[in-house]
Amino acid sequence: MRHEIGFARRCFAARVALVDELAARDEGFRDLCCDFATADELRQAWETSTEPERDERHAECVELVESLRAEIEAALDNASVVRFPRPRH
Repeated sequence: MRHEIGFARRCFAARVALVDELAARDEGFRDLCCDFATADELRQAWETSTEPERDERHAECVELVESLRAEIEAALDNASVVRFPRPRH
């Protein structure tokens, strides 16, 4: 599991404990972290590519990485919210 959440742990270093906790109990979050790492690997590959479509593909990957970063951040924010039980009437 560490491998699939490693990149997220590095990007959200101040929230590592929460990343670990959420990843331990939420398969969807783990998948999101895996997609995040894969997107960044692709971004790096296109960054150094000599292919003619390099700039376009790199820009797409940057956009995807940022979108996934925002999604992970939202998941962490939502996991941090303490829900209080509704009072009974």
